Amino acid sequence: MRFLTVRATEPTAPSGVGILLTNLGTPEGTGYRAVRRYLSEFLSDRRIIEASPALWQPILQGPVLALRPRRSGAAYRRIWHADGDESPLRTHTRAQARALAARFAPDGVAVEWGMRYGTPAVATAIAALLRRGCTRILHFPLYPQYSATTTATANDQAFRALMRLRNQPAIRTVPSFPDHPLYIDALAGSVRARLAALPFAPQRIVASFHGLPRDYVQRGDSYAEECTRTLAALHRALDLPEEMMPLTYQSRFGPARWLEPYTAPLVTALPAQGITRVAVIMPGFLADCIETLDEIGHELRDAFAAAGGTDFALIPCLNATDPAIDLLETLARQELSGWLG
Repeated sequence: MRFLTVRATEPTAPSGVGILLTNLGTPEGTGYRAVRRYLSEFLSDRRIIEASPALWQPILQGPVLALRPRRSGAAYRRIWHADGDESPLRTHTRAQARALAARFAPDGVAVEWGMRYGTPAVATAIAALLRRGCTRILHFPLYPQYSATTTATANDQAFRALMRLRNQPAIRTVPSFPDHPLYIDALAGSVRARLAALPFAPQRIVASFHGLPRDYVQRGDSYAEECTRTLAALHRALDLPEEMMPLTYQSRFGPARWLEPYTAPLVTALPAQGITRVAVIMPGFLADCIETLDEIGHELRDAFAAAGGTDFALIPCLNATDPAIDLLETLARQELSGWLG
């Protein structure tokens, strides 16, 4: 288990309460070794790849990790923050944690952040909260829609860290919030603000969620149903018909059939239908990352233009905007009921 270096100026939590924000993760760099190390950890998670390790690991450690890190590394280089030498996901998650910490400072609540894969590790963030005197921790996975591949594995990692402790803190977890009013209001506000700033009027606003293998849903994962709830609420908030803002899924991996319709084929087919101006929103991500900035912002944009599209706009994720922090604070205070005065 890795631990953060103790800082002399590290503040304590007078309330004994701490909040841990957890996001997916990111490589430490864009080079082959850093990306390979990250992908190996990510794709070795049994929540992500449910196939038997005896069958999957030889494939992963062989052809997948021989070839995929170079392609993924090139994608990370296109979005990497050169000034901070880090990925946007790390930048935005840190900013969310700092903004939330400012909101909870009067309550004496500590806030740390960690990544399910890569660093700072969840165990490292928990250790930091313990050093700050936290005896109660609210674990907050930053995923609006529940999936075993996101929320559950983030919780798993927190529980694994607790299993190694002799003196465990009390812990609570924040549930998903697919149609929470503040979340929908924040999404609707971001759509209105982005559209008002565009030099063109989109003919379609495509909602792209991260994909999931269909058999995961058939086994009981509630992700698809929660994505549908999010988009239905957003349709109502924006007063848009379903055909104006269709639901799609991106980021397929491997030969299995995933949730449909797939984002890229749907969007690249639009110019042939006379729809050459589109905007894309990604309501399954609270922070911009490689899936939003490169897969949609670069790859899909280029494919749409090649198919005859003329105008393409990306609607940013909520990141550390005030509406996003309002949402995080509200959800956290709700789950901290009884722990705070």
